[in-house]
Amino acid sequence: MKRVVFALILSAFCSHSLAWDPTRAALHLVGDSTMSDKPNLAYPERGWGQLLPQYMNEELEIVNHAANGRSTRRFINEGRWALVLSELKEGDYVLIQFGHNDQKKDDPARYASADKDYPAFLRRYIKDVRDKNAIPMIASSICRRHFDDNGNLQRKLTDYANAARQVAKAEGVEFFDLNEQTCGFLKAIGEPESRQYFIQVPPDLYTRYPEGKTDNTHLNVVGASKVAQFFIRDLRARNHPLAQYVYRDTL
Repeated sequence: MKRVVFALILSAFCSHSLAWDPTRAALHLVGDSTMSDKPNLAYPERGWGQLLPQYMNEELEIVNHAANGRSTRRFINEGRWALVLSELKEGDYVLIQFGHNDQKKDDPARYASADKDYPAFLRRYIKDVRDKNAIPMIASSICRRHFDDNGNLQRKLTDYANAARQVAKAEGVEFFDLNEQTCGFLKAIGEPESRQYFIQVPPDLYTRYPEGKTDNTHLNVVGASKVAQFFIRDLRARNHPLAQYVYRDTL
């Protein structure tokens, strides 16, 4: 475990510590691939946290710790959460968004049950942030693009979204219901129109996917921008302290 933590700290230092400024207000993003930065900019996948800085001014430091394939359980067990806590200073904000990988019952390293383990992990995240005199926030997972043969959107993360809402309410922390916002948006625009927000790669374009690829979980730059807009517009609507750092809500 010590080697893993050291490797993560070294990796994080190389990737973003030079930009990290301890004198500025900071928003730390903790979550999975739907939120994370994507280093391969030649491929169209983007996390919504990667696009968030496009809407916020430079007075707010945004530190994206989100990582592909992580759940509430795995993020802690790999030492990633320890790294986040090591960077927190009093008054920082931490937005926590998991759920997609917590669902994976066939993977014990990631699975966290919606009725027990997932809420327990969220409560741990909240307590750890508060112990640092920082400010925890919870967001529900963004919607997967799953429509049935009749064109009806199938909501695949409702149990986890509801659990996140309940924990946030019980613990008295801000809750951003991105699952409801994104599912409502996809339902309203319908199946064909919704394709433009997700990975729809045609054949013979990327070496890695010679047959093409359809991915209804991960966002392209348009989808990532849309989710970032949902978040920052929610900040403004509730007059959240972070709203003072928003300088635009469209690109």
